[in-house]
Amino acid sequence: MPAGGSAPPPGRDLVVDGLEFTYASERGAPVRALEGVSLRACAGELVAVVGPSGCGKTTLLEVVCGLLTADHGTVTGPPAVLMPQRDLLLPWLDALENAALSLRLAGQRRSAARANARELFCELGLDGFERARPEELSGGMRQRVAFARTLLSGKQLLCLDEPFGGLDAITRSEMQQWLARSLQREPRTVLLVTHDVEEAIVLCDRVLVLSRRPGRVLAELEVPLPRPRRAGDAEVAELRALALEHLAGGGPGDGVLPGAPA
Repeated sequence: MPAGGSAPPPGRDLVVDGLEFTYASERGAPVRALEGVSLRACAGELVAVVGPSGCGKTTLLEVVCGLLTADHGTVTGPPAVLMPQRDLLLPWLDALENAALSLRLAGQRRSAARANARELFCELGLDGFERARPEELSGGMRQRVAFARTLLSGKQLLCLDEPFGGLDAITRSEMQQWLARSLQREPRTVLLVTHDVEEAIVLCDRVLVLSRRPGRVLAELEVPLPRPRRAGDAEVAELRALALEHLAGGGPGDGVLPGAPA
């Protein structure tokens, strides 16, 4: 079920079927990143992808966004935009110009792009920081600007790659709640990659568990809990333990998930 608000138009589901991807290597054998990965994200749904480091989570997002071409399998669905791990704000632009960048690249005039971005700044709690440079913003505020830029792309499918990975625990918790509220106001279909299983359960409708490399689907967990959810809730802890059980039996390969059983 979608997180809330007005869902995107029907028939705009993301469908990934039998995806396989191998990185070529100039030194040594090729690296197989994904093996037979299939998933579905219905319009307006939030789906998390968790798994050990190096299991192909970021590769999956890049294939979905058309930045990489799969060896086998298909991806169908609405146009997607990737929000990478780093905010990638341009230091010579102020916060508003950074947020409006996707509109400018789409050909919108500077005045119109800034006006559209300014409206979103109010909704995302950035009002008053339009002229701040990236170095003047906190980590959480930089992520809000990056998220505003992602929303302003107009794409209905948002691929978020560890959006809060570089933040301290308190800021991360605050940003999780902020993102949940933002997606209620601006409903989109979301594919969220995270190392934090608890974060996936707090935010998402379903959690896809990938194995160690090459990434395969070990389990798909429904999260039938009412919102808002909080880290530490008993029901969240139960689902987290179940996800970690699946990860513990994920088979041979590289990488470890923080907090997973040895």
